[in-house]
Amino acid sequence: MEFGRSVVALDNDVVAALHDRKLGAEHKSLPPTAWGLTVREYLATAPHLDHLQTPVLTVDRAAVDSNLAVMAEWAAAQGVRLAPHGKTTMSPQLWGEQSAAGSWGITLATGWQAQVGRSFGLDRIMLANALVDPAGLAWAADELVRDPDFELYSWADGVGTVREMERHLAFAPAGVRLSVLVELGGPHGRTGARTLTEAHEIAEAIHASDRLILAGVGGYEGALAHDRTPEGLAAVRHYLDEMGVLHQELAAQGRYEGRAIITAGGSAYPDLVVERLAGLADEQGAHGVPTTVLLRSGAYVIHDDGFYSGISPLTAGGASLTGDARPLRSAMHGWARCVSRPEPGLALLDAGKRDLPFDEGLPVPQLVAGPAVKPLPEGATVTKLNDQHAFLRWTGGDAESVPVGAVVRLGLSHPCTAFDKWRLIPVIDDAGAERPRIVDFLHTFF
Repeated sequence: MEFGRSVVALDNDVVAALHDRKLGAEHKSLPPTAWGLTVREYLATAPHLDHLQTPVLTVDRAAVDSNLAVMAEWAAAQGVRLAPHGKTTMSPQLWGEQSAAGSWGITLATGWQAQVGRSFGLDRIMLANALVDPAGLAWAADELVRDPDFELYSWADGVGTVREMERHLAFAPAGVRLSVLVELGGPHGRTGARTLTEAHEIAEAIHASDRLILAGVGGYEGALAHDRTPEGLAAVRHYLDEMGVLHQELAAQGRYEGRAIITAGGSAYPDLVVERLAGLADEQGAHGVPTTVLLRSGAYVIHDDGFYSGISPLTAGGASLTGDARPLRSAMHGWARCVSRPEPGLALLDAGKRDLPFDEGLPVPQLVAGPAVKPLPEGATVTKLNDQHAFLRWTGGDAESVPVGAVVRLGLSHPCTAFDKWRLIPVIDDAGAERPRIVDFLHTFF
């Protein structure tokens, strides 16, 4: 297995053609005056955020640019490569920006997501899951035949998974082989072999197959902890050490063909992945099997004002930032309008579970937007979301600061479950401006 390219590529013309799509009723928050125009034509009208209907999710252009640079520079300094998890945004435009920032590949989670990525020309995809769907395997075989330079990597966490892959690839043309990583898991985790012994059995089955190539070791440490307590960090470190041991043992046994990959890393513990695994990076093979260490962090490009802002080491004051390094910052906000003031200390906003993420914490009210930006009443908190409403409550302050018709900017938690609610996301120049200007739109595929 040889890597012919250091950076993933995609078809920029196909991505650019997204802006030739016509706008319509299926695009939430856009006014009917935009319907029938292409995205490109609507942007030419110089729209501002206040031209859109609420609720709306926005992405901040300057924050995205900063986050792309922060992560690319940090990973390069640590001697690891990035294969960002594209399922976070499912936005080919952002995949293209991650590619331009030097990403080795794009990670995706399902066969269908990989097919979406391939339709936009992605030529190196890490599928951080087991591809056992018959239609997905048939597609993979066809793509590998059609384009010998296409690189697709799947995972396997059981000998039964290996056998299922072989069964569905049996009718592929001679010579077609799918690159597969052994997935190591952990106690009470998600998928992945639970012991090193099981992992070796899987690796041996892949190595012996005439339809598969053993490409490395993969795993997800984020399934083993959800905080930075000493116990959580110890569990993650132990798991990553086990991944390293497995890779080294497989290399010593001659199980790899050419190069190898060892990949871990969500957006919560990239520092620990670097701490425990970066030392195994050896792309020239100076000490044995040429090895690439990949981080699959995905949330960094958008970041948030909730879960990741609290756990990521790449935030202000984070352990992995030194000197004058820039921190990650949230690039997404929700904007919701007060539609009801039914009792003192309560405002109902027009954004709910259909519009904003809530699985990793409720939205956090930040300010009352508009030409005269105003602070929120004392103790203002979103206490509950219904399908289409947010309950904004407070304990003191100016009772008239959130009148019916006022727009509240909300900080959000978890970009993965924010983006999946929107098929077209306006990109604004500055979420802190009195009147943000729309400079682009992101198309998503969920």
